[in-house]
Amino acid sequence: MNRVSFLIDGFNLYHSAVDLDRTLGLRVKWLNIYSLCSSFLYLIGRDAAMAEVYYFSAYAYQRKDPGAVTRHKDYVKCLESTGIVPEIARFKPKDVKCPLGGTFTKYEEKETDIAIASKLFEIMSKDKCDVAILVTGDTDLAPSVETCKRLFPAKAMRFAFPYRRHNHELEALLPDSFKIHKGSYTRHLFPDSVALSDGTRIHKPTSW
Repeated sequence: MNRVSFLIDGFNLYHSAVDLDRTLGLRVKWLNIYSLCSSFLYLIGRDAAMAEVYYFSAYAYQRKDPGAVTRHKDYVKCLESTGIVPEIARFKPKDVKCPLGGTFTKYEEKETDIAIASKLFEIMSKDKCDVAILVTGDTDLAPSVETCKRLFPAKAMRFAFPYRRHNHELEALLPDSFKIHKGSYTRHLFPDSVALSDGTRIHKPTSW
């Protein structure tokens, strides 16, 4: 049996969904990520079995938009109901000097890359999977993948590139990587109303 773990770069995947809306008019933010990941197991082989799916993201409190944070938290609850393990980081303030004078505060989400890299090393060092699939097109993860290739040569890794996130550098690093096409998004959406284990129902946001 090939145990397959997925590590989801939540912002990378979210912005690909935004691009699908802008370019093709497809509203796919209400994505059932567990179902989406399960649909790729056949690429590993007949003996592929789901291990864990980890979702990495952060809540954008700095936007001063409580509705956006609430929608994100509700979405994470829906993901948890399918068995996904959320790993929530945070945005960090950074003072930036303006060339014209003065400074302003910029918020950067920098912990997610480290969290993904750490989890990748953890699941391989603890033999929790045979194959790890990283759903992202972020080149910041390249060093951690190179390290894991060297330390765990018996383990396999692939990138699953979200829509418009294909990266040739990462594909050269892991040649068996693949793209997630628009049809995969539309085929794996939550129903408009998702029932949680406690009986609570979460409804799809009208803008999604």
